[in-house]
Amino acid sequence: MRVLYDHQIFSNQFYGGISRYFYELIKEVNTFQETKTKISLFLSNNSYLSEEKIAKYYSFFPEKNSKRKKLFLHRVNKIISILFLKYYNFDIFHPTYYDPYFLKYIKSKPFVLTVYDMINEKLKGNYGQNKVVTERKKKLVARAVRIIAISENTKRDLIDLFGTEESKIEVVYLANSLNRVKKIESNMKLPDKYILFVGSRKGYKNFIGFIKSISELIVKEKNLKIFCAGGGSFNKKELKLFDELNIIDRIFQKNLNDDKLAFCYKNAELFVFPSLYEGFGIPILESFACECPLVCSNGSSFPEIAKEGAVYFNPNDQESIKKAVDKVLKNDYLKIEMIKKGKEILKNFSWEKTAKETEKVYKKVLNN
Repeated sequence: MRVLYDHQIFSNQFYGGISRYFYELIKEVNTFQETKTKISLFLSNNSYLSEEKIAKYYSFFPEKNSKRKKLFLHRVNKIISILFLKYYNFDIFHPTYYDPYFLKYIKSKPFVLTVYDMINEKLKGNYGQNKVVTERKKKLVARAVRIIAISENTKRDLIDLFGTEESKIEVVYLANSLNRVKKIESNMKLPDKYILFVGSRKGYKNFIGFIKSISELIVKEKNLKIFCAGGGSFNKKELKLFDELNIIDRIFQKNLNDDKLAFCYKNAELFVFPSLYEGFGIPILESFACECPLVCSNGSSFPEIAKEGAVYFNPNDQESIKKAVDKVLKNDYLKIEMIKKGKEILKNFSWEKTAKETEKVYKKVLNN
């Protein structure tokens, strides 16, 4: 069985949950005897691909980042992908995002689509809706032979919002990569006592609501700080808010590789995941892998993945966030119990399992 993956997410992301997923999936599938993979890619600066050569490609001015460069990468790689669709002898096509460009070239070959979340559709009232993304996603969901949803929550949203037939959807959970870090150590300097925030800080990630909710705790406890891993440097709006809340000298940010990220989880008082919506939430498993107490939102996929391994809060209620964080900060016994539960829950997730269940979906498609 030959599976072709396209360029989309590897053109668009330097790092991020979706490109991490496809990188780990393809790497694992390549170890299976019955399945061979190919990525239609020519140029990429994706950080995961650079770790292990699962595709032949060239980096393109990785030190520079701009919309024009990203657009150029996308256009060049799209041409390469079309050539692969026309001339490569594949059995199944698995696009890595929602651009339907391939429909006119795929002919009678089946394709499987992964739906990561329904954020764009679910939160449209609060954060605006990208109609192009929704239209593209809906079109591909309707045309795909099989849909992979990364959580039961995403599956329910597909059924409720798009009217997708339940029998067409397979749930395949993701995993995390930090449990592969053998030695969690680093010479990087960190605050003695800090609350950890990980990843993007855009709208639905609820970073501003989180900061406002715990600022009083930070001001009150002089040795407590906030550390933001990834997400890029703070912008002017964020810095203005920190100044207004009197915490500008108590909050820090750095972009990190996996080793250093694992070190940050391991040494944090707790990790807070305040998103309004997540399709899965890989950082949940990262915190479990690094024995970091998890405090997170009580909606979307969070309870499904974290189960009893977290202390939950209402992400729309700043007092609820504050109380949950304060509860864990003050209770060392609770932290120990949470870490134990997290380690047990983590046993149910691995990239090998993700790949094996995905391969089963491919085989179902070919055998129908």
